[in-house]
Amino acid sequence: MQAVKKGIRKETFVQGILALLFSQVIIKLLGLVYKLYLTNREGFGDAGNAIYGAGYQIYALLLTLSSIGVPGAIAKMISEKVAVGDHKGAHRIFKISLVAFGLIGLTGTCIMFFGAKYIANEMLQIPEAELTIVALAPAIFFVSIASIIRGYFNGIKTLKATANSQTLEQVFKTFLTVVIVEIIAMGSNADTTLMAAGATVATTLATFLSFGYLYLYYQFTKKKIWGDIKLTETTHKESALKVLKKIMIVTIPITITALLSTINKNIDSFTIVSGLKSFITDNERAKELYGIVSGKVDTLTTLPLSFNVAFSTALVPVVSSAIAMNDRKTASNRISFTLLATILIGIPATVGMIVFAEPILKLLFPMQPEGTLVLQITSLTIISIALVQTINAALQGIGKINVPAVALTIGVIVKYICNKTLVPNPNPYYGGINGAAIGTVLCYIIADTIAFIVLKRNIKIKTGFVKFVVKPVLASLIMAIISYGLYINIIGIIGTKLATIISVGVAVIIYALSVAVLKILTKEEVLMLPLGNKIYKMLNKMKIYE
Repeated sequence: MQAVKKGIRKETFVQGILALLFSQVIIKLLGLVYKLYLTNREGFGDAGNAIYGAGYQIYALLLTLSSIGVPGAIAKMISEKVAVGDHKGAHRIFKISLVAFGLIGLTGTCIMFFGAKYIANEMLQIPEAELTIVALAPAIFFVSIASIIRGYFNGIKTLKATANSQTLEQVFKTFLTVVIVEIIAMGSNADTTLMAAGATVATTLATFLSFGYLYLYYQFTKKKIWGDIKLTETTHKESALKVLKKIMIVTIPITITALLSTINKNIDSFTIVSGLKSFITDNERAKELYGIVSGKVDTLTTLPLSFNVAFSTALVPVVSSAIAMNDRKTASNRISFTLLATILIGIPATVGMIVFAEPILKLLFPMQPEGTLVLQITSLTIISIALVQTINAALQGIGKINVPAVALTIGVIVKYICNKTLVPNPNPYYGGINGAAIGTVLCYIIADTIAFIVLKRNIKIKTGFVKFVVKPVLASLIMAIISYGLYINIIGIIGTKLATIISVGVAVIIYALSVAVLKILTKEEVLMLPLGNKIYKMLNKMKIYE
């Protein structure tokens, strides 16, 4: 028993969700803050977003190859080892991964740094993006190493390490972005290209500081980790090459899935500006339109996903552990609950963003409010991407790691065809940047459908149509009708900005009450929520649950 006490303390499923949920909300809010600052900053705007966004998507592409799919893959493998008590084997996976992906990350940094000029001029056709690409290059190495450490802690169910490091990274990123961009603006007479590069320097510094936190956290918990390792009975030690092969078998399909999501965004960076030039002769205007998509629209539509990331991230190690212990009932229950949570987050966010698209743009981007229709179309991806996150996490947990990659490949092909066909079309409704948004929506709907069919065939999950579709849609419609009705009636009295803030706040309250009154969640499901005990007591006092 003494040995057990020396081991590192594990978190429950709900504790892990709560830690990640708080972290993701902070991350997205801070991300919104610096996006608001950049977009509304004189000399930056949509043109600056285009330069920044183009460079960032190349960074995201190389980062995906070196690390984005890694935390989930490492967490899956380590949680399986820990579930059967092989802490020594889990730590060996961690050490080998650290070396392998450190080298891969270093390669990605070199490619981005030395290939910046070619990428900016030939691939993106935005020469101004060269400096942003150079500035971001070192971040790939630091994130690659950090992703392994996060995957290890996720696997041993210590998700607060990931949550804290990601929160700190975003805090530094937001603060440094404002400071560096302001310094550059004062020294360069608000040169857009230099300010965009400065914003990416802030990203690189923030990733280094986040890595530093994870390194120190690992050193601080090292003795406790070895307390668990000492409990492991001596087992056959596999060669490093054999372990690396197993890591790659799991990592490659998950990385491909993450890579396809990034390619989906890169399709926009490679096709929107060139496609728009077929009917827009002003190159600056073409860049500004791409900036609307890569800056404002992407920021707003990914904001609600922060809530769902917590659920999907926590799901992988929990399901993997249950499957390793042959406990399919627990795996099924966790998957069903997380799918329901995803739907309850995604549907109202989609509906709300569509209804309040124009007021939100005017509120947050008063200097650059353009983009209502493209935001409304792209908002349909909120529920689609949220479901992709959760279904893919479930498939990874049960060992069907190739399915998400296949499903998303088909979706990305459709996205590319749509972009090449619709973006060069001047039609104001389905052409131009609206065509790119339509392609993104179709991509994720197709990926969702394929992945869900496979999931249903491989594990029994409870997805009743009324509970999972009818009631959430009804609650969202009630929310939309009441909140938008309020907005229309008070806009002339208190003005657009205050009316938007009040109406969106009322929408959240109305939706929460609608979910409770319709009893979408059972008592057991309410208790599974973060702060579930407190929520249930409150609902009990309101006589909704008895």
